[in-house]
Amino acid sequence: MQIAVLDDYQQIALKMADWSALTGRADITIFNDHISDQHVLIERLLPFEIVCIMRERTPMNRQLLSALPNLKLIVSTGQHNASLDLKACETLGIEVATTGYVESGAPELTWALLMAMVRHIPSEAQNVKTGGWQTGIGVDLKGKTIGIVGLGRIGTKIAQYAKAFEMKVIAWSENLTEEKAHRAGAELVNKERLFKEADFVTIHLVLSDRSRGIIGTGELARMKPSAYLINTSRGPLVDEAELIEALTYKKIAGAAIDVYDTEPLPADHAFRTLDNVLATPHIGYVTEETYKLFYTDSIKAIEKWLDSRPFINRI
Repeated sequence: MQIAVLDDYQQIALKMADWSALTGRADITIFNDHISDQHVLIERLLPFEIVCIMRERTPMNRQLLSALPNLKLIVSTGQHNASLDLKACETLGIEVATTGYVESGAPELTWALLMAMVRHIPSEAQNVKTGGWQTGIGVDLKGKTIGIVGLGRIGTKIAQYAKAFEMKVIAWSENLTEEKAHRAGAELVNKERLFKEADFVTIHLVLSDRSRGIIGTGELARMKPSAYLINTSRGPLVDEAELIEALTYKKIAGAAIDVYDTEPLPADHAFRTLDNVLATPHIGYVTEETYKLFYTDSIKAIEKWLDSRPFINRI
């Protein structure tokens, strides 16, 4: 069997788990680069029966899947992958397996970005290296209001962090109840009030047709000029063009962003150059513990799939 492991950016897939269980049963090819061109990607993946994908790095749409007649199994890291067309997989007879997930990474990065942004840590650290000293003025979190859009597992963890920093916590999502908000230590407010009152707005929603672009012109216009936006969830939740305009014209103080409409982020993208943007390359889940779980579970899924097919020779 031919196995392709895609988008191993850090070249660590073979180091994070013991792949020896597949020795003699499959040939493994690791790809460290990212291919955006659909035709090139099809040509690359044609020989493979099994493809291991890392979250949403390489979208697996119907057009791509239909052009891969040898593909029998996709192993996707994490429990959900919005860029994998499950209906197409079912129609084409391609089985799908998923892995476990370490939930601490995303909320921890969210808080790290918030702190780094308001205390100007990247620029101040660079100043020290280049001979400078104290060029910015930070913002205290104590007494400030954080607005959490989406109070699920990650949003609830953010509320706990905020309480530890003595912040006021308000929250909104379409199905959030007062009882659930209260249990998380937050006050349920409507969407308009959240964007109007929050000093920090952090987004923690699942991307769907309903939530796509849920933060746009109206929401950004309600934010204070001194307010910050943090998005470590999914890029398309925010109207990217409107956010760039708000940041360019200083309608809001800044944004910390880990997720984008197009990934990897194009080299000429505005988020790479705006001085009030702290941008990271979708690293919310990129931790040693998470990667070990991802790849170990991927191997187990492949073993299970191979064992279920008695016609495949085993050594």
